[in-house]
Amino acid sequence: MSELATLSSAEDFFIALDLPYDPAVLNVARLHIMRRMGQYLRDAGAAEQADDDEMRRACRAHLDAAYQDFLRSSPIQERVFKVHQDAIKPVAPPVKPFVPLSSLTGPAG
Repeated sequence: MSELATLSSAEDFFIALDLPYDPAVLNVARLHIMRRMGQYLRDAGAAEQADDDEMRRACRAHLDAAYQDFLRSSPIQERVFKVHQDAIKPVAPPVKPFVPLSSLTGPAG
């Protein structure tokens, strides 16, 4: 795992994990792919795997799965980042304060 910890680019991960990739896809979705890989690793509890070989296999499998997601879809459709998730959230209508007329006119009399 120490080898993977030293990598700095998406290309480095694909090369180190011996996975083929299309540079055009990576240029468009690199951050999305790497973030999705991290989500898959977290969801699988991969950080708890002590063995370097197991961790390497998990990283390879999850990087490949993340890459496949973006071959079939787009970053906007996958909505990995909060800004894309927030873009489709329903917006609550603004709450208009209610001020009774009697509070403006004072007591009758």
